[in-house]
Amino acid sequence: MICRMLPTPPRLWDISPPVLPGSPVFPGDTAYQQAWAASIGPGCPVNVSTLTLSPHTGAHADAPLHYDSAGAAAGALDLAPYIGHCRVIHAIGCGPLVQRQHIAHALQQLPPRVLVRTYARAPVDHWDPELPAYAPETVELLADLGVLLVGIDSASIDPAASKTLDSHQVIRRRGLRVLENLVLDDVPEGDYELIALPLKLMAADASPVRAVLRPWP
Repeated sequence: MICRMLPTPPRLWDISPPVLPGSPVFPGDTAYQQAWAASIGPGCPVNVSTLTLSPHTGAHADAPLHYDSAGAAAGALDLAPYIGHCRVIHAIGCGPLVQRQHIAHALQQLPPRVLVRTYARAPVDHWDPELPAYAPETVELLADLGVLLVGIDSASIDPAASKTLDSHQVIRRRGLRVLENLVLDDVPEGDYELIALPLKLMAADASPVRAVLRPWP
């Protein structure tokens, strides 16, 4: 008998935070809730739950409808930006805004997707009112370099108190896509394959994603 070793599957980095009661959301947004519509017992063979949540809960993709009243909803998004070659760049402790100098060391031959890690440990269990965000000039620079999707490990690419959403407006104007609320705590800086597909929610302004990274060949 010839024994053949099965190939070792490539490592996966799960970069999605847990979603459960108490998961942080923007103040005033809908908190995650779960109730049981059916439970296993006499006459019922299954458990069935009912979920109530904001589409911005956990790791999520903003749709243009979120920041543009005439923008596309999540279900109409082209999936191509959400899968493929990406680069994780560390800008840990950079302050309130990710500026060009924080990521300049990793801008050579950029792939079409960039995820920036700003936290040493992402706040998956509490709301951070001082969340780090992108400077709009940094988003412009990434767009100039051919980037199609930007991501961050905070709840927004704009400061939590912003009423003008300047970085979101760059995204709108330049046609980029965005991922927020990622968890990059254990991801070394470097190149990966990103898979973070939004759900086909045909009227929603965002969609949760299960975001993962695989080694880039």
